[in-house]
Amino acid sequence: MNGRLARMRRPLAALFAATAAGLALMALRPGPPPSVRVLAAARDLPAGATLTRSDVRHVDMPPGTAPSGTLRSADGRVLATPMRRGEPLTDARVVGDGLLGGYGRDTVATPIRIADADAVRLVRPGDHIDVLTTPEPPSLPDMPVPSGQAGARVVATALPVITVPASGEADRREGALLVLATTRTQALALAATTAPLSLTITTP
Repeated sequence: MNGRLARMRRPLAALFAATAAGLALMALRPGPPPSVRVLAAARDLPAGATLTRSDVRHVDMPPGTAPSGTLRSADGRVLATPMRRGEPLTDARVVGDGLLGGYGRDTVATPIRIADADAVRLVRPGDHIDVLTTPEPPSLPDMPVPSGQAGARVVATALPVITVPASGEADRREGALLVLATTRTQALALAATTAPLSLTITTP
């Protein structure tokens, strides 16, 4: 018995030594690099989409590379702008306070309804537009046009488009919505306008 143990001593010692070396290497091996987990678009998403869990996925990014304002939840959020697959989801991409980032302190998000829904389809977030009134024609052919309403009138100029909300066919019959970045004074002027609104696309 002692002879058998003596014969196995060297193989056992070599096995123990190899195991110890392997454990030492594992202890010295660097762990996975640190990362930050964020939500990103699972596929290309259009502006106006209401997000669900299937629209986003978790991705790991190196610390310092994740954009500020990343969101931890996407359910029910409405996209203000299109997103590409893999793009991190931030507050600047959804309808909310983050949309006003980069504008002046007196800026407010002002929704307006443009009478021509097809014209709104030409507009994208980031465009600038002039908003004009479009007086309604008289209900009777011989009825005179009230003074001051003979033509279109400019209400506000060079307003940035924040988002173009999606609308259904029923909504399109009454025009289409735009959300603009305006001053409070411009917002009041737009709200006080009762005539239908139209737009022209302009430069900042």
